Amino acid sequence: MKDDLYFMKKAYLEALKAYQEDEVPIGCVIVQNDKIIARAHNTREKNNDVFGHAEILAIKKASKKLNTWKLDDVIIYITCESCLMCTGAIYQARIKRVVYGVSEPKFGCLNSLINFNNLALNHKIEIESGIYSEEIEKLMKDFFKNLRNKKEQTSN
Repeated sequence: MKDDLYFMKKAYLEALKAYQEDEVPIGCVIVQNDKIIARAHNTREKNNDVFGHAEILAIKKASKKLNTWKLDDVIIYITCESCLMCTGAIYQARIKRVVYGVSEPKFGCLNSLINFNNLALNHKIEIESGIYSEEIEKLMKDFFKNLRNKKEQTSN
């Protein structure tokens, strides 16, 4: 049986794709019965699409594959804590378990700014964090450092 680290490394590979495409390096995989059924990475910049978040794209793929919007028997692995929009989609899809790598203090809604499990919703999610966090944090820091450097070069 594969463990959380195995699947988080697969999500990390998706984040690397985003990084290579100059997207915020967030990746995601959705797992059912120990098999990846959907994977995605951020494409917001590439497609000029506010909904181009890894989680939204992966949820859509998983729903299409399973032919249902109810994903109550899957686990979603995300390199970074989900924002309000993505957390809402995770709850709406009835996903039972979320595993993420690093916290997002500015936008995170699984634990940082808001913890949806503390709201009076009819669905609670198992949440695990900190998986493969050092590698993910380094990737995020490198991305934003490179982004700042590019902005400085264009302004000079």
